[in-house]
Amino acid sequence: MPYWRLSGFYFFYFASLGSLIFYWSIYLESLGLSRQSTGELIAVLSATKIVSPLIWGWIADHTGHRMRIVRSGAFAAVLTFAGVFWVSSYWPLALVMAAFSFFWNAVLPQFEAATFSHLEGQTHRYSVIRVWGSVGFILAAWLAGWGIETLTVAALPYFVLILFAAIWLSSLLVPESAAGHRSLDHEPLSRVLARPHVTGLLLVCFLMQAGHGPYYVFFAPYMKAHGYSISFVGGLIALGVIAEVFVFLNMHRWGKRFQLRSLLIVSLLLSSVRWLLLGFFPENLTLVVIAQMLHAATFGVYHVAAIQLIHIYFTGRHQGKGQALYSSVSFGAGGAVGSLYSGYIWENSSGMYMFLTAAIIGLLGALIAWSFVRVEPA
Repeated sequence: MPYWRLSGFYFFYFASLGSLIFYWSIYLESLGLSRQSTGELIAVLSATKIVSPLIWGWIADHTGHRMRIVRSGAFAAVLTFAGVFWVSSYWPLALVMAAFSFFWNAVLPQFEAATFSHLEGQTHRYSVIRVWGSVGFILAAWLAGWGIETLTVAALPYFVLILFAAIWLSSLLVPESAAGHRSLDHEPLSRVLARPHVTGLLLVCFLMQAGHGPYYVFFAPYMKAHGYSISFVGGLIALGVIAEVFVFLNMHRWGKRFQLRSLLIVSLLLSSVRWLLLGFFPENLTLVVIAQMLHAATFGVYHVAAIQLIHIYFTGRHQGKGQALYSSVSFGAGGAVGSLYSGYIWENSSGMYMFLTAAIIGLLGALIAWSFVRVEPA
């Protein structure tokens, strides 16, 4: 198993995510766009994730060339992202963001499937590979925050472009054999999706990411509005991901002691607690720190549990489509809805109600997980 080559890709991919997800809204606002317009543009990044992974997932499952798709998507993302240096108004930005995110969002689900093909018989080791994505996320979140405050927010696109190029270069090091064509399972995908525990899991994943909308899109400007410096906010973001790293290093043991279903439900309940703390007590640093530490559950525990359940539910030739559906429904549709309601609520009401809405969504997700999700595939 090419441990370091797989880990290197995760490192750079999530470093780019850490730079974009928290600070892109600040960059857009620096161009004179309103919070509502910013929320809409960030939603474009998530909206392409609804379609892009499904298209490339279908192609990968029928050709077996996952890494070829990963490399092509990563290279195309570099070329199209460069367009942000020539545009600054709403519609041109929307076009450029739709273009680069269409390719960028196609990359990760297929790489996840490629990673699991290397981990056959030892899927519990996924978390110790994926942890390097969290390390990249931490470093990028801190460096981007420091760079914005020390230099200028205009430096952010250059930083992201370098990371996109690093994603492409690291993809060249992973052999195509990592994505070899899986054994064919001719059960129709429609039959898999018709199972209540499968649709229940996908709905739960949608709600979890929709609940994260206020945090991913507006955490930095929200905390800045309450008196925190951007570099300090970068530290708070890094703190949350450090807690996530602890989870990734231990989930291979926890997964043997606790049911994946139970871990999923607990992560959803703790997400509601987290959003209530941020919504009602943003000026209480102790409670904000506790809220950030809960990222260990709301992303770390949730993601490992959800992605392993997807791996259980979608077998054989459907593995690539299963990862694509997970990405499309949760980070795509859920992320888009989260971005939209966050921008509308904060623009027309307050940040408190924005996070209160997220807390309610988390509770709804926990209820659905309790009612429908189970571990066994049938």
